[in-house]
Amino acid sequence: EVQLQASGGGLVQAGGSLRLSCATSGFTFRDYVIGWFRQAPGKEREMFSCITISNRNTYYADSVKGRFTISIDNAKNTVYLQMNSLKPEDTAVYSCAADWGTGCIRPRYDYRGQGTQVTVSS
Repeated sequence: EVQLQASGGGLVQAGGSLRLSCATSGFTFRDYVIGWFRQAPGKEREMFSCITISNRNTYYADSVKGRFTISIDNAKNTVYLQMNSLKPEDTAVYSCAADWGTGCIRPRYDYRGQGTQVTVSS
């Protein structure tokens, strides 16, 4: 059974940092892509970053480029998201998702985990 669990959210002041984790199990980690999604109140869910595990190609939306960084721990089948210089507009529920293959920019992901709340105060 494919499982993904995002964790590490919390309350932080603007300019602060958080590191989110996406722990995965139930699939061959290296054969998949992992996407990070967020949904702010009243807004649609958006994918703002993703990574292809096999070649570590990454994507960042303009809104997070230069502030957020994806990394991988293959031994733990875990993807991390380091978030620096956080802004109030980064406030959202953050979740991770997985899908088979390469090329992480895609219209849908087959497997999605529960989210974690990130709140950035001004």
